[in-house]
Amino acid sequence: MSALDWDKLRIFHAVAEAGSLTHAGEQLGLSQSAVSRQIGALETQLNTSLFHRHARGLILTEQGELLLRTAREIFSRLAVAEAMIADSKDKPSGDLRVTSTVAFGTIWLAPRIKEFMDLYPDIRISLVVDDRELDLSMREADVAIRMWKPTQSDLIQRKLLTVHNHLYASVDYVTRHGAPQAVEDLDRHRLVVYGETAPAHFDNINWLLTVGEPSRPREPIFTVNNVYGVMQAMVSGLGVAALPDYMVQGNPRVVRVLPNVDGPNFDTYLAYPEELRNTKRLAVFRDFLLRKVADWRY
Repeated sequence: MSALDWDKLRIFHAVAEAGSLTHAGEQLGLSQSAVSRQIGALETQLNTSLFHRHARGLILTEQGELLLRTAREIFSRLAVAEAMIADSKDKPSGDLRVTSTVAFGTIWLAPRIKEFMDLYPDIRISLVVDDRELDLSMREADVAIRMWKPTQSDLIQRKLLTVHNHLYASVDYVTRHGAPQAVEDLDRHRLVVYGETAPAHFDNINWLLTVGEPSRPREPIFTVNNVYGVMQAMVSGLGVAALPDYMVQGNPRVVRVLPNVDGPNFDTYLAYPEELRNTKRLAVFRDFLLRKVADWRY
């Protein structure tokens, strides 16, 4: 078999990450038909199907998943090499003000900042966690990680990952109250949810109260207007909560309940102003995040 064509592999990587020929084409500056032809040629070369094609988008086959893992590793290593070469000429330095939501910034991002600053000690990071949408054009921050598609049209946007939501309870709570075995059982359990009016971009954040379509929304035992607070209350044993998976991943005090019930998914974006596109400190931060996201998925 002939060696893989780099362009085809690059296009496959973009399609697999986007889950859509159209979206991948927009990112690559190619037409949908051109992207489709390249994927078809790659499948012919490999003599295997890489995607299941559905009306709602593309789903990777087992062989596609294998190729995607390899592609991610290759492009991640290339990004590291490019950063090292660039740094040997012009070492990144200066201030970088980063904003993210309270939950993602505190739980996922903050623990990874030390590694970044070990790599780039001359960059000074200031992390602002806020569920409001800070105005990057007014330089309230240099770069944002947002749990929704940015509304400012003049920003460069890059999808980081898709966040999945499920139902969780503490080991202590399940020991004392048992775990719900069916959606209807939630009517008899203690529920912890986001209180007051959730920001518009947190669409259907309290889906726990209506999942299974009860005759009327369930009554929560406790509300708090912060997702981090919801998690802390759940971990303490107060009740069942609907949370993004990244918030509780690897926590031995937490168990997933009703594992076949999926909550709404949402995409996470990296956004920054056009004028910062060629800023060295932002470029290395962006590439670092992309590597960390790839590592975290697996």
